[in-house]
Amino acid sequence: MLTKLKDKLHNKTFIKHTVSIFVAVLFIIGFSVTVHHSPPNPVEKGLFFSGAYITTLIIIAVVWNIVEKRIATKKGIEIEPLLGNMTLEVLPKLYMPVIISDMNGKIIWFNKSFVSASGSKNSFFGKNIDQICVNTLDDIIHASNTEEGLDTTAFNQFYKVKAYPVKTASKEYCITIWNNQNELNNAYKTLKEENTIVSFIMIDNLDELLQHIQDKYREVSNDVATILNEWAESVNGILKEFQRDKYIFLFSEKYIDELISTKFAILDKIRDVRIGSGRLPVTISIGIADTNGTLDEKERDAQAALDMALQRGGDQVVIKTANDMDFYGGRTQSVQKRTKVRSRVTANELIALMAESSNVLIMGHINPDFDSFGSCVGMARMAMFCGTPVNIIVDTEDKNILKCFDFLKELDEYSHMFVGAHEALDLINHDTLLCICDVNNQKQFAAPEVAENVERTVYVDHHRKTAEFKIKPLIAYIEPSASSTCELVAEFLEQTLSAGLLPHEEANLLLAGIMLDTKNFAKNTGVRTFSAGFYLQNEGANQKKIQNLFKSDLEDLKREAKFQANVKIYRGMFAITTNTLKESNVSDAADRIAAAKSADKLLTVDGVVASFAICKIENTVHISARSNGSVNVQVIIEKLGGGGHFDMAATQLKDISVNQALSMLKEAIDDYVENT
Repeated sequence: MLTKLKDKLHNKTFIKHTVSIFVAVLFIIGFSVTVHHSPPNPVEKGLFFSGAYITTLIIIAVVWNIVEKRIATKKGIEIEPLLGNMTLEVLPKLYMPVIISDMNGKIIWFNKSFVSASGSKNSFFGKNIDQICVNTLDDIIHASNTEEGLDTTAFNQFYKVKAYPVKTASKEYCITIWNNQNELNNAYKTLKEENTIVSFIMIDNLDELLQHIQDKYREVSNDVATILNEWAESVNGILKEFQRDKYIFLFSEKYIDELISTKFAILDKIRDVRIGSGRLPVTISIGIADTNGTLDEKERDAQAALDMALQRGGDQVVIKTANDMDFYGGRTQSVQKRTKVRSRVTANELIALMAESSNVLIMGHINPDFDSFGSCVGMARMAMFCGTPVNIIVDTEDKNILKCFDFLKELDEYSHMFVGAHEALDLINHDTLLCICDVNNQKQFAAPEVAENVERTVYVDHHRKTAEFKIKPLIAYIEPSASSTCELVAEFLEQTLSAGLLPHEEANLLLAGIMLDTKNFAKNTGVRTFSAGFYLQNEGANQKKIQNLFKSDLEDLKREAKFQANVKIYRGMFAITTNTLKESNVSDAADRIAAAKSADKLLTVDGVVASFAICKIENTVHISARSNGSVNVQVIIEKLGGGGHFDMAATQLKDISVNQALSMLKEAIDDYVENT
């Protein structure tokens, strides 16, 4: 009771109201007595009221002044031992708000700056700090142990608060100083919004689409430029063409969220530009640097983002942030490039690197197929042509490629060429060159530990790039428009070796890789695909011998039947299958091949645009994905940590069940459908 009374006596508003009421009561009593004894005339009555009113105001002012001085004196006496005379003079005059509280956060003093900042006429005596801001005194004290202090909000303003606990002989108090950050925060916000975003734009396929109708080039190019200029104007940006079909685009960061929310609708607008009787769409790739740093650094980041977009097949936007890359688009298949200029330049660079290396190591991906194995063999032939010692890193016990070794048993060069991952580690020198074929995701390397220990690397692949390389490669020849990696390597060999120098055994393996990924030249083919096949046949490749690699035995046929007997259609167009084995009975390695073949066959079902086959081998769930070309299964599989091609992709999920993998796959499909 006494504590409550004491708190009320500290409240100036309470005292003021009490004094006013007391004087008013005295005035009423005096007036009543006067009226009772002698009724006044109107003049006397008016003079009496005026005098009484003035007297009342004077009495209130005097009493209030006396009480206020006593309260202030009492407060000064209370905190004087705490602050000292000098501090007591400074804190009330400090421009920053200051509060003194007990260690529970209860306010016992504050300066005029705090009253001004609050904009309130109510007293804060006895209130707790957490009634003023969203944080407690403990939060402020904890944050004050660092140099930064605590960022908080109070009275709709941003503050950085620091606490300074102090002790007296009898009690402990805490002084908190509130530094207004509103102007600074607004300045940071404005600076961020006006931060310059650097981006590059490139028309992907105009040359290829117009190779037979060159007279339309200027018309189509102008249509694309008009759309891009209108887009740039909508965000107050600057768009300049610095090379044919290549643009640099500068705009403010405040527009980036708007562009992302529309999923870069500019891709669809450009795709509406059609060419020729087949009405083929024009596509663009955009690389954006949403990073800090100088303009020079942003320019390099934007170029890296554009390279990533192109290596992923084009028709998409890649945003490089400080920590990662974000992808948007990628709805159309890439068009094969018409010329072999880049292939010839890359082949010459590769030959030079091999020639100056002490040895060459070559590897593909885990669970190799004919494309991976054949391309490794072709790269080995290039190293042998340079006279450089070479080894291929592969599991020689893998059942999927046992038949491939039979093709090479007549060649003495391969008798000691194949090594395992552990043997390869002993072959690494400071100038070893590592060639990685048919894969660019380190998680899928046949020997990731080797890649981590070799600084000089080369990538040759036809799968879309999924992430930046941990170690910058000397060459990254990634062409998603190619049918297979064997096609790319065959072009290297055609431009490097003289006619007749490629053994027919190697030509068979290279052609087998192309036939595997094109389904016997039925899909993903272009002029360069048939050109590579023609070259390999001239070097002795025999399709009849190659067909032996693709033959299945009766057990394989039964495995495929298990998958085909358990198919479900999801969302009316996605076929998903698992084998009919119980969850407790996992599959063996041969089931992975059967699953991939089943996924291929499911595309022949009417209405199915993409298919997925799921099987579990030991503690790993394998998912094979196929598409008829209208769905980008690589984007779907990327959400599960995998990768691949536009219409062919795969992933591996460790330590989960088939049902969990199925749920994750459905979520990825839903996300793809809803965002494309």
